[in-house]
Amino acid sequence: MPVPVAPRRWPLLGHTPAMLTQRAKFTDALHEHGDVVRLDLGPLHAYFVTSPALTHEVLVSQGSKFRKGAMFDKFQPYLGTGLLLSNGEFHLRQRRLMQPAFHRERIESYASTMARAASSLAARWQPGETRTIENDMQELAVTIVGETLFSTEIGHRAVEEVRRSIFTVIQQGMIRALSPSFVEKLPLPGNREFDAAIARMKAVVLQVIEAWRADSTDHGDVLSMLLLAGMTDEQTYDEVLTLLTAGIETTAIALAWALYEVGSNPEIEHRLHTELDQVLGPRPVTYADVDKLVYTGQIVQETLRHYPIWFVMRRTLTEVQLGEATLPPGAEVIISPHALHHDERYFPSPQRFQPERWTPSFLAGLPRGAFVPFGGGNRQCLGNTFAHTEIVITLATIAKQWRLTPTRPARVKFTSAPYPNGLLMKAVPRN
Repeated sequence: MPVPVAPRRWPLLGHTPAMLTQRAKFTDALHEHGDVVRLDLGPLHAYFVTSPALTHEVLVSQGSKFRKGAMFDKFQPYLGTGLLLSNGEFHLRQRRLMQPAFHRERIESYASTMARAASSLAARWQPGETRTIENDMQELAVTIVGETLFSTEIGHRAVEEVRRSIFTVIQQGMIRALSPSFVEKLPLPGNREFDAAIARMKAVVLQVIEAWRADSTDHGDVLSMLLLAGMTDEQTYDEVLTLLTAGIETTAIALAWALYEVGSNPEIEHRLHTELDQVLGPRPVTYADVDKLVYTGQIVQETLRHYPIWFVMRRTLTEVQLGEATLPPGAEVIISPHALHHDERYFPSPQRFQPERWTPSFLAGLPRGAFVPFGGGNRQCLGNTFAHTEIVITLATIAKQWRLTPTRPARVKFTSAPYPNGLLMKAVPRN
């Protein structure tokens, strides 16, 4: 059967104007037109998958028939062939080499770094002051990922450069991904900022690798593990930049929004504080507490549902049957975690923030593919447990000491995900 075409298509530009101006509002409504809907991004035809069942087929059951899509092609000249962008046997090899860095015992050792960094940040706050929470959470996420990647002094200098540059890379990169190729060659301020940020980060990461080669000591960080596994400098750089890019954005956004939602909802805040007092008492949070903090974990789940990445792309390697749609080889396929997570067929009242929805029975009743904050299949984010642990520990550490109250309604800047924009919150000590 012919695949229905999405509304709001412009001549020549296709659906790109609707994607750039309406963002998730446009893509969240596409399920009304079918399980597979055609989008035209300029001259590029793409197929937007709206159902959980077909999402699961793309990511898992038919995952071997797909590779990374056009959006990732735009990033590859700058981010190389790290785990996020590589394909085929090379991707599987790199994934196997990196898996030990995210085993349970490693994450348990990282947990102390997470707690220490969160506690250090919270200790700098003053009673009654107003904090820009997304800036604090970006700083914290960069610090945590940076210190678990690089434990040496030169590594700390690399973290400072990453803090300066990483969000320019992420935000300008998404604009490039949605724009025709000629746009990235224009002398626009955003292009110059992106190119300069990439050059700075590459230079400082390669300095860290060079210093490690001269030392050859296992410092217990991810960089040591990658180099001891036999990766070349270029491969190591690609994987480090991938970890920095993927490991910072999602976590920083989730932390900022989680704190905002807790501070905006007195009942949620009360339940969170009650759990923290009962489980932790006067002591700091540890890795062993993560599974015990059940309601805290539900807040994290609901945050990942409510504020996920906008979309990802895949490309067919062969002819693929998705429901009633037959896609040819080389077809671009779009999956939107945001659209899936805001589909009221699976998440009643999707615009409401409801941590209590995440009961074991609710989770068991969700169809496969309905909740994909970290993707799925052999492309599932390798750092998903790292990220969940980091968010729980940080949320517990801050909420144990402070109440954060919004001083104005949230503002959203939508790029690759719904970014908080000027999330101002007043810090009030709990005790």
